[in-house]
Amino acid sequence: MLPASIQITGELLSAAEVQDICESLKEDSVRLLSVRGCQLSDRDFGRVCRSVAESRSLAQLNLNLGVVSSISRTRHLADALKTNRSLQTLFLHGSPLLDAGLVTLNPALSTHPTLVCLDLGDCMLGDEALGLICGMLPPDGAKSGLRELTLSANPGISSKGWARLAIAVAHSSQLRVLNLDYNPLGDQIAGMLAVAVASSRTLEVLDLEGTGLTNQSAQVFLDMVENYPTSLRVLVLSENDISPELQQQICDLLSEGEEDDDREAPSQVPGPASSSALLPIRDKYQPIRDKYQPPIWLPHSNSSPQMVLLTSGLGESFLAETEM
Repeated sequence: MLPASIQITGELLSAAEVQDICESLKEDSVRLLSVRGCQLSDRDFGRVCRSVAESRSLAQLNLNLGVVSSISRTRHLADALKTNRSLQTLFLHGSPLLDAGLVTLNPALSTHPTLVCLDLGDCMLGDEALGLICGMLPPDGAKSGLRELTLSANPGISSKGWARLAIAVAHSSQLRVLNLDYNPLGDQIAGMLAVAVASSRTLEVLDLEGTGLTNQSAQVFLDMVENYPTSLRVLVLSENDISPELQQQICDLLSEGEEDDDREAPSQVPGPASSSALLPIRDKYQPIRDKYQPPIWLPHSNSSPQMVLLTSGLGESFLAETEM
């Protein structure tokens, strides 16, 4: 029997429901487990984590919106990740981890053999945590690292911390998607990120929605995509003080580059791993509207390339690649 998915949102989980989840995990019959925004006792959370540790089928774990609500739960999760060898995608968006939580999780996250996608958006992180995250983006020639990283809405990170991340991105041998939306970056940090994008041979998606940018940043990105070859396919600049004309110019140039890549690339036949049930759910931070409004999934399309996406559309391919 093929592994299935369990997806529950915003529910109070009973001990019996938790028992069913744990048994399914232990039987290796679950590929995707999502309990985003759910309430369960500390004891039951520990039971779920122990079952995650035993599972050999679980590829995606979604604990978004406060499920990992204390340092004791963070320790349970860290212990599970140290033993688990199948997980590829982990969502912790909206968890009050703080730097101490990342310190607890880091040994397991940085050594996990298959983890490629990590969402730490709105986790109240600071510079200490970001330094550890940079270690998950190893330079060329080093061990494989993250391919998709979300750090949305972590305003406690300083300019020095973001500069350090830009350096790590420039030298990362794996990173394809970087979501930094709703952080107070400003034009100076955006300029550093432009240099990182120009240096990277892999980064395809950069989300800078609502990051305090102006036309100054847009001009830098425009010059980059117009005059230098990059791997970038999508740049999100919405909800910034940037003119629509500049955004459209950048979008057009990125679309032209994507069309050129499509003409050069051989056609591919989707494999059996292309299951819509495995599409990740990234919780976009919405400070004015619903803070945790779930995003619409907008995968990349060769026929109509998009400038503004709510998520990357690459998680599915990550799962397929790691299975090959």
